[in-house]
Amino acid sequence: MSDSTPLAQEATASQRPVERRVQELDFHKAAMRLKKIVNRTPLTYNASLSRKYQCEVFLKREDLQVVRSYKLRGAYNMLVSLTEEQLRKGVVCASAGNHAQGFAYSCRKLGVRGVVFMPIITPNQKVNQTKMFGEENIEIVLTGDTFDDCAVAARKFTEERGMTFIPPFDDYRIIEGQGTVGVEILADQPLIDYLFVPVGGGGLASGVGTYFKTYSSATRIIGVEPEGAPSMTAALKAGKPVTLDNIERFVDGAAVKRVGDLTFRLCREALDDMHLVPEGKVCSTILQLYNENAIVVEPAGALSIAALDHYATEIKGKIVVCVVSGSNNDIDRMQEIKERSLQYEGLKHYFLIRFAQRPGALRQFVNDVLGPDDDITRFEYIQKHNKETGPALVGVELKTRESYDFLLQNLGKYQVNYTELNKDDNLFGYLV
Repeated sequence: MSDSTPLAQEATASQRPVERRVQELDFHKAAMRLKKIVNRTPLTYNASLSRKYQCEVFLKREDLQVVRSYKLRGAYNMLVSLTEEQLRKGVVCASAGNHAQGFAYSCRKLGVRGVVFMPIITPNQKVNQTKMFGEENIEIVLTGDTFDDCAVAARKFTEERGMTFIPPFDDYRIIEGQGTVGVEILADQPLIDYLFVPVGGGGLASGVGTYFKTYSSATRIIGVEPEGAPSMTAALKAGKPVTLDNIERFVDGAAVKRVGDLTFRLCREALDDMHLVPEGKVCSTILQLYNENAIVVEPAGALSIAALDHYATEIKGKIVVCVVSGSNNDIDRMQEIKERSLQYEGLKHYFLIRFAQRPGALRQFVNDVLGPDDDITRFEYIQKHNKETGPALVGVELKTRESYDFLLQNLGKYQVNYTELNKDDNLFGYLV
């Protein structure tokens, strides 16, 4: 499947299924239940993006939500729908991110005992945030090396104690809560040509998508996934949810191996297109939003905006809304974000260079091979097993993408023996 998959023909196969789903998904009642709990986040006009794409771009700022993501909506909507007996026995979730924080906040507000299962590798920042939102109502259990291991343990714990499991996306009440994002968008901007929504497990996209297909059917709805975790794209191609063997977890808020059964069926009916965005493009978008608009977003929160380049021709002169899903971004990740962005933009390159064993070889590389604006950002010799000096790992940052061709020409001109690591995933992952 290509990076952009038209679904309009499948989606219009029947409006009746969407209407049937809406009878089970009462978004307006959910909005009323959430009214005193969630922030009614703003839909803001973005001047710089509007100028760039020659259209009107509005951002739905769920990064400004009380727990800094939309996940609170679904978690609270499900919790408040449980019986007194279910609430008395307590609730459980498995999450290392935004769902855990929305769940924890909901437990505290409702005075319910909640247990959050997180992988052992979860950063302390996320553990502490969850504790902060849940306070004494929350117990955190760290178990398993992966989220999948953690989720299995959480399900087992829930069944053994007769508690209720609160899933991150695959439940009508979760979907209904997330869909209230769409209720607010249409209330603020009734005429929308394009809506871009990030897709992870599909809870947000299925809720907002279903609401729009019912109340704003002319709006073209684009689901956006990270290129390294194309679970909804794979499901739509296969005609059913599939479990991906391996995924890139960098866009952690949207990196799942398998979408939900409910969310798949709803997204298949509601989405007009699916688009995959490279992780490097996500990083460039994060930096752009911070530098130009002072907006801090997490990787998943940048997905919808990162897709606009691909649709630049289509959206020209249109009214466009991008859902900014969250801002739970650890500051320790910023160096990695910058690095990934530079590589994606063609401004950062790594080489293994076997310098000639003669005086002045390194000086010639710096003076003659590198361009006047090129900068060495990393230099280290690789030690061989016999303790002799091996090739050097050299990282070069360029001012412009065009400087790359000049650099390669000089490497050939001066007969430098090199291996380009950016084009060898195995070597790059091992050495860089």
